[in-house]
Amino acid sequence: MTGKILAERYEVQRQLGKQTGRQTLLARDLQTQKLVVLKQLFLGSDFEWQDLKLFEREAETLKTLSHPAIPRYLDYLEIDEPDSKGFALVQTYVEGKTLEEHLTAGRTFSESEVKELAKSLLAILRYLHEQNQPVIHRDIKPSNILLHSRSGNSAGQVYLVDFGSVQNQAAKFGGTITVVGTYGYMAPEQFGGRSVPASDLYGLGATLIYLVTGLHPTELPQQDLRIQFADRAGQVNPNLIDWLEWMTEPSLEKRLSSAEEALRSLKNPRPLKKTPMVLEPSGSDIRLIENSEFIEIVIPPEGVSFGLITLFTAALAANLTLLLRFVNGEMDEQHFSIAGSLSVAVAVMFLFSTFRKLRLRIDRQQISSTSHLLGWKWNYSIEPSPTQDICQLEIEQIESKVSQIVIQAGNQKYKLGVKQGLSESEIEWLATELSQWLGVKIQRTLTDGKKKISM
Repeated sequence: MTGKILAERYEVQRQLGKQTGRQTLLARDLQTQKLVVLKQLFLGSDFEWQDLKLFEREAETLKTLSHPAIPRYLDYLEIDEPDSKGFALVQTYVEGKTLEEHLTAGRTFSESEVKELAKSLLAILRYLHEQNQPVIHRDIKPSNILLHSRSGNSAGQVYLVDFGSVQNQAAKFGGTITVVGTYGYMAPEQFGGRSVPASDLYGLGATLIYLVTGLHPTELPQQDLRIQFADRAGQVNPNLIDWLEWMTEPSLEKRLSSAEEALRSLKNPRPLKKTPMVLEPSGSDIRLIENSEFIEIVIPPEGVSFGLITLFTAALAANLTLLLRFVNGEMDEQHFSIAGSLSVAVAVMFLFSTFRKLRLRIDRQQISSTSHLLGWKWNYSIEPSPTQDICQLEIEQIESKVSQIVIQAGNQKYKLGVKQGLSESEIEWLATELSQWLGVKIQRTLTDGKKKISM
């Protein structure tokens, strides 16, 4: 394909991209000697008229646009050659790598660079949405954003490309639901064929979430269609977290509605909603340690209850009686061994209640739950899990008034509750602290038998 000349004017340099029924080429305009981008749509067995409508719409839209950060329309061709028949759109070539390529190569973006990119892209969207016939891109994502000439603390010149999914108010399909976009970056209303300017804001918000977490939105957990990303965003300012949550609000009525409004709120953040403070319960012996690197909860020994003292005393008395009977030959060795094992079990219970501590620790790498007894340490009922797997924090009320904290990490559940001697007020306090550190909202459920109900 390299060196081939199309329409007696455009010499192909190399292929930039390819997908079913279409390809994108880098070519040289032999009249101007400038590099151009040539997008081809083929008339093949998989051709659909809907594809041609979108292709023609992209060309007609680019004709009407004039912005330094948007490719400029140059030409529209009909290709009629023995090995390829179809259409081609010629537009200006923008040198640079996509955000997707930068991230795949391991590049990271500082908070200031993320804000800089956000402002540049919002300026482009403001231009598009304020046209006489508002232009909605409908496919804002990392692979459709180019960066060029990064220098110093600047993220680089930003370009928005690929208008193949564009919609404007004058070019809606009559009675036809058109679902276009990319899963993970599409606003919920786009799944029903509806697109408004705020739909582009959602795509931009999801793109910026990818920048601050290094994960595609599809790789992040969701709750009520909201992308749960705050705990993966490192040390990003809470105001930026709140703004990104506002940009990706599933409900159109609650989402930022325009690029202008989004720019204003980025520069002047709204007051953050403060989580109601839950004070440490008076007289609690639980030790809570937290900083930017980890949160740790240490639960002291439960203490010896009156019932356990009674049981231990009875076991000790019985053991002495059995020992005397064994010495006097009134009991065989097997029965004495069984009785002794029961006494040892009671002694172990006494030892655990008196000296064993439980420690739940979450740092940036993993969550672990361990037991500590007289210098010994072992995992408490469950193995450690990666912190990035934490997807849910729950206060589960079991049947009557027995509650417990449940932290879901992948397929594993870490639990703290009445079994560890926690009171209801301690459960509320610890759950609130965990919620704030993790950036995960508390869910409340009621389990009645095998049925779990959200509260």
